[in-house]
Amino acid sequence: MTTINRGDMSAFSENFPHEDFFMQQARKNGAEISAPDPTMGIGGLINFLVGLIGAKSIVEIGTGSGVSGLWAFNGAPKDATLTSIDSEREHSASAKEIFEEAGISPQRFRLITGNIIEVVGKLADSNYDLMIVRSPKDMVDVVQESFRLLKDGGVLLIDNALDGGKVVDPTQRDFETIARRDSIKAIKEDSRWSSTLLPIGGGALVARKI
Repeated sequence: MTTINRGDMSAFSENFPHEDFFMQQARKNGAEISAPDPTMGIGGLINFLVGLIGAKSIVEIGTGSGVSGLWAFNGAPKDATLTSIDSEREHSASAKEIFEEAGISPQRFRLITGNIIEVVGKLADSNYDLMIVRSPKDMVDVVQESFRLLKDGGVLLIDNALDGGKVVDPTQRDFETIARRDSIKAIKEDSRWSSTLLPIGGGALVARKI
């Protein structure tokens, strides 16, 4: 049976979630400092996943301006905590400011600026319910580490996994595209993961640690 597209499903899906004042402000801040924040569609997905699995311990690679963290806190239990890692100090500072403005207790978040793979390597084993990977820097290594970091049944979300379609174009051979492509392949071919790809935002890979 052939499906006929009668409208812009992507635009409709992206505008389905609602962002509150602080999310909108964080997004504006992110645009000013060129932070890699998730689309509204991805934000809604983060919110849904956090609530679905009752995530109390979340780790994020690529803090951005705090948009993603706000979506996570919005859907998480009141005692949930977020560890967010970014290589840019300006991003971490922006996220800290918006979290404080939104009234999120400092005890609930830890913002770390530094070499991503070095920081990830120091995180505790089997400690996280949800891991969000946004930065393509060291993505292959970070994805490999994700299995160690997640609890059994924990969920991995790779935001912008398809980079808006570049990943599926074999002529694209830049470093970031290859990193995303190799990360997707590694998850797909690893029987320890159950995974799927979603055409939301720039593409989202969602995988559950079996």
